[in-house]
Parts: sequence; C-alpha cells; structure tokens
Amino acid sequence: MTGAGHTLPEPAPNTVTRPYRGLSVQEVDVPLTDKAITTLLLGREIYRRTDFLALRRGSQTALVAVHAEDRDPLFAPVTDLRVLAGPADTVWIDDPDTDVGIATALARTALQRGPAGASAYVVQGRYEHVNFIWRPAPIRIHVTEVVPPDPPKLYAMAEQVVAFDEDLPPVELVLDAVDIRALAGANPAPHYLLPCRGSGVDLPGEVSFLDTRPEMRSDWLLIGCDRSRQFHEHFYGTEPERVELCPRARTKHPDGAAVLAKCCLLERGIAVSDGSAVVPWGSNLDEVRVALRALCGLAPSAAVELVPSPAEGPIPALASAPALTSAPAAAPIPAVLRRS
Repeated sequence: MTGAGHTLPEPAPNTVTRPYRGLSVQEVDVPLTDKAITTLLLGREIYRRTDFLALRRGSQTALVAVHAEDRDPLFAPVTDLRVLAGPADTVWIDDPDTDVGIATALARTALQRGPAGASAYVVQGRYEHVNFIWRPAPIRIHVTEVVPPDPPKLYAMAEQVVAFDEDLPPVELVLDAVDIRALAGANPAPHYLLPCRGSGVDLPGEVSFLDTRPEMRSDWLLIGCDRSRQFHEHFYGTEPERVELCPRARTKHPDGAAVLAKCCLLERGIAVSDGSAVVPWGSNLDEVRVALRALCGLAPSAAVELVPSPAEGPIPALASAPALTSAPAAAPIPAVLRRS
C-alpha cells in the first residue's frame, strides 16, 4: 500500500533498522487494515529518525514504512507510507535474551520462535528494545578449522564477531572440522608427528610434536600443513611422509557457501578470493571481523567519528536521512587486506 506521489519499495530480505531507533512502536485504536492505517498516518508527525512504525492493536501487529519529505525538523508529517505487512503477516515476539541490534540474533529468534512463512518478525528483546527483521534468510558461512580443541578458536572468534558487529547481515556459522583424530584413523601409523603441543590430542600409537624439535624418527607420519613440512625440512633436511592438515585446502564447499579458514603461511593480513576468506593462524579479532565483513560484501568498519558534545539551542539539520538497510550486495574485495 502506498500513498500519493513517492513510492516506497518493499524491503529486501534480511532488512532490519540500523540503528533500531528507526522503528517506532505505537498503540492504536483503529483496525489494522491498509485503508485505516493510511487514514491514520498520512499527515501525522513522526520523529525525523523514524523509518518504520510497528502498530499494535491488542495482540495484533502491522509493520508500516513511512516517508517524510523534510527530515531536517525534529518532527515532520508523513507524506507517504506503505503497509508492508498486516496482522496476518506480522509476528510479535517477546524474548528478553535477544540483542535486537544484531541481525543474526533477530533472525535466530524469528526462525526459532516465530511461525514459518511470515514476512515481518518484530522482536522485543534485551532492555525491552524493539526491532524487526524482514523475511530472514541467514547467509551461511562455513568455518573450516582444526579440532581439537573443541570448539576451535577461529569458530569461537567468528561467533564473537557475529555477536557484536551490528553492520553484518544475519549469518549462519557452520563448523567444518578438520579432525586430527579422523585423519589419524584414516592413516594408521606407529608414530605420529603433530605440529605443536597445543593440539592436545590423544592418538593411538606414539606421538611427537614438531615444535619441540624431537629426535628424528624414520617411521613417523606428519599430520601437518606445508609450513610444518618446511619446518621438518629445516630441522632434519628431509621431506616427511605427510597427511594434509591445512584448513585452506578446504575452501571450496559442496553447497557453494562462503568459507572462512586460516593458514599459517599467511603471517598477517586477510586473503579474500572467490567466496573464501583466509586469516593468519594467529589471527586477532579485528582480522576475523574484516574477513567476515568481506564475505558478506562489507568494507572494513570505519572509525567512529569524534564530534562535539551536543549543546542546547536550535535543532541542527539532519546530516543524512535514514535509509533502509538490507542484506548487502556482493562488492569487489581486494585480494589481500593488510593490517600493520
């Protein structure tokens, strides 16, 4: 439903309000029909940061996109609107554990708590703040990582990033475990050589660790990556019998989804190509964040702008009008992003 003049588009899947103050929740006494909502809202004042209204009448909810021609005043009349979803297509969910600023959290709550097939899921979550997500369709990202330990570090770091980066679209992280135990089981040997003691794994047979530079044994099988092979050649002057361990060797997944992996040949920076992002073995949270953003078509996050403290007086003009925020389209990403 639209008013005269400007035509408001239907949101793209995964649209949320960013920041979520762009959604205003209002209790109304009119039927939640297109006609009644249009009569109620056209010409009515809205706050200049408001893009959407969640209208509540009893247990029913409707989601409406609103437009005001002039966004500079603190309040401005609605000049156009679109009823995006009426009560039959809008679900209200109370979940005090959901961080409604995070699209992944919104999508998870919507898909777990709400009925399938709705268009709009409006969630009242942590701190009683409210946001909505439109037709949630999380982006799958496989995290390829060596286990043990379990859960592996890269997967845990990716979960941390998804839990705090408010720019990310909904993300479904799927662990693709490179299991040392499974590799050893598929390649029996009397003696295994593992890259380092940090692997903390119990294997049948004798186990040595390359980082301790043990005495050379001719019968061992190296379960390791190309860097481990280089170390072995440096320590002993020979190339060992080896089973590949590097997660980077598995950056193509059968379902075609994006892959986040790590590789110790990459000592700093993030390598991005053809649906995969590779971070260093000792990556930090910033590098993992840049990699996940790249896989979602987002540039590295910009620094927060320092501005003067607000002063009393006339209301300043709005620097930029709020905009719909949807799942980002894929954008060209440099092959390697480096951080000093």
